[in-house]
Amino acid sequence: MRKAGMMGLALAASMALGACASDGYRNDRQLNRAATGAAIGAAAGAGVGAVVEGVSPVEGAVAGAVAGGVIGAVTDKDRRWYRDERGYCYYLNSRNERVYDRDRRC
Repeated sequence: MRKAGMMGLALAASMALGACASDGYRNDRQLNRAATGAAIGAAAGAGVGAVVEGVSPVEGAVAGAVAGGVIGAVTDKDRRWYRDERGYCYYLNSRNERVYDRDRRC
């Protein structure tokens, strides 16, 4: 039963991170945030699993990785960057106005 639960958690973690396919800057950033969240969650979960009786460090790490990956992917700011005719990058704010970032490459 424990192996089945671990496999389920590992599958859920891979699906959570696999949902962020890379097709541009926003998704690359989202994938990086998901991976960072998964790594932090895995470390925290392993620590909790080592301290809490009845939970192994591996189970804690898997659960933490799933939760951290999902949180990291979901909390990314949803901005789509565009390039204007002069080559500058901008995104559209909530009022459909262009907001430029001249230091950004898109």
